[in-house]
Amino acid sequence: MSELRCYVFIDSLQPQFASFLGTVAQGFLPVPGQASLFVEVAPGMDIMRVTDAALKATDVRPGMMIIERLYGMLELHSDSQADVRQAGLAILDLLNLKEEERIKPEITSSQVIRNIHDYHTQLINRTRHGDMIVPGQSLYVLECAPAGYAAIAANEAEKAANINVLEVRAFGSFGRVLLGGEERDIDVGYRAAEQAIESISGRKGKA
Repeated sequence: MSELRCYVFIDSLQPQFASFLGTVAQGFLPVPGQASLFVEVAPGMDIMRVTDAALKATDVRPGMMIIERLYGMLELHSDSQADVRQAGLAILDLLNLKEEERIKPEITSSQVIRNIHDYHTQLINRTRHGDMIVPGQSLYVLECAPAGYAAIAANEAEKAANINVLEVRAFGSFGRVLLGGEERDIDVGYRAAEQAIESISGRKGKA
């Protein structure tokens, strides 16, 4: 029986986060303003059945399908919120589950590093797939589980504040978000990211 670990709908992909997905996705790339759905299941190979059901149900495009040893993750997007929601319903019907049977996400780490050092920025910039951070700015790092919820944390932070999306990892055992910007903007953005995670309902489970 499949386990629904993450199921999260994003109403409108923000410009930086959508562009970030374009640097890491290997499927059909999303553009700003589209609706998106992130789904994570276990065992990982079940994501094949999930993808099949979603794509046959309505007109959506898959951006990422990642299969790991334990978990499988799928990202879908479309100009139509209704199509994305319909694809989600097809997935839930296939799994014989309800949205509220997803795992409620947990924030495992939330840190703000202020006035970041020159050498620290170099380490981050060498490994990020998004924007860069420059010395003197603030860095925000969030880690959550299940991993897929990192997507909505990054998107909602960008909605709320003028931040730079440095890195988002929305698959694996833990999700991670790295944001950069001026201190005042990071202080607004990180609260929006935390609120996005904390507001998601679901069952208690092993993340």
